[in-house]
Amino acid sequence: MDTSSIFGFIVALYASLTTCAVPPSDLPAQQQEQTAIVAEQETQEPAEPEVQPIYDPVATPKQPTVNAANVGYNDKKSWWFRRNADHLPPSAQDEIAIGNYDAYYLGDTQHKVIYLTFDEGYENGYTSKILDTLKANDVKAAFFVTKSYMEDQPELVKRMVAEGHIVGNHSVSHPNMSDLSNEQILAELNGCAAYYKELTGQEMPKYFRPPEGVYSIRSLEQTKAAGYKTIFWSFAYNDWDPANQPGTQAAYDMVMNNYHNGSIMLLHAVSQSNTEALDQILKDLKAKGYVFQTLDQLPPATSIGQ
Repeated sequence: MDTSSIFGFIVALYASLTTCAVPPSDLPAQQQEQTAIVAEQETQEPAEPEVQPIYDPVATPKQPTVNAANVGYNDKKSWWFRRNADHLPPSAQDEIAIGNYDAYYLGDTQHKVIYLTFDEGYENGYTSKILDTLKANDVKAAFFVTKSYMEDQPELVKRMVAEGHIVGNHSVSHPNMSDLSNEQILAELNGCAAYYKELTGQEMPKYFRPPEGVYSIRSLEQTKAAGYKTIFWSFAYNDWDPANQPGTQAAYDMVMNNYHNGSIMLLHAVSQSNTEALDQILKDLKAKGYVFQTLDQLPPATSIGQ
C-alpha cells in the first residue's frame, strides 16, 4: 500500500471513531432530559427535610427503618415532619424506629382522635384562659412543664391537675438532651418529677417532651429506661414567639388545614393567637366528628408504625 493510501485509511478511521460519541446537544430531547436529571441527582447534596417547628381519611404512616446504620448512638437529631394535604397523617423522621423506645408522634390513626398538648416553659398570661376554654368544651389536654414553670406558677399547675389534665415532664432546665450524660438525663427527669410531687402530692405522669425536639438514640433509650414515654408531635407551627404572633384567624386556619386522625398537636401556651382561636378550633373539630383523647389512651407505640 502506497503512502497516500495509508494516509487516507487513517483519516477515514479517525472520522468513524469521533462520530460515535454523540454530544449531549445532539441527543433526542427526551434523552437529554434524562441525562440532565441523572447528573443533577449525582452531584447535588441531598435536600434537607422541611422542618415544621409541623385527615379525615384513614392512612398508615410510612414504616421507619430500624435505626439506620448511618445514625450513631449519640448523634444529635432534631424532630421534623412533613405536612400532607387532604388531612392525612404526615411522614416524619424515618432513620430511627422511635416506637422501639416508647416514643410517639402519632396516636390512633384509624379513628377521628386528636391528642392536644401544650408546652409551658414560662407563663405569658394566657394559660388561665386556655384552661377556661378547655373546661367549657369538656376537653382534656397535656401540659409539658419545666421545673422553673412550676416554681413560678404553682397554682396554675395545681389547677391543671384538679381539672383532669396531664402534666408532663419538660425537664428541669430545658437542655439539649443529646448533649447530656446518662446521669444528667436522669437528673433532668427526676428533678422535674420530684418538684411536681412536692407541689401536688402526686407522682408525675411518665410522659416526657424533649426540649426543642432534640434527641439521640441514647437519650431515647435513657428516657425509656426511666419509665417515660417520649412525646413528639405530628402538628406544630411557628407560634412560640410572643413578638411575632400570626393572628387569631391564621392560627385557626393552620390547625384546621392540617388536622388528621391520630394527631398529637403541639401548641405553645405563650401564644395569644392560639389562645384566642382555641374555642372555635375545639368546637369545629368536634363538629367534624373528632374526639379529644388523653395521652393515657395512646395505643402501644410499636403498633402504629413509629
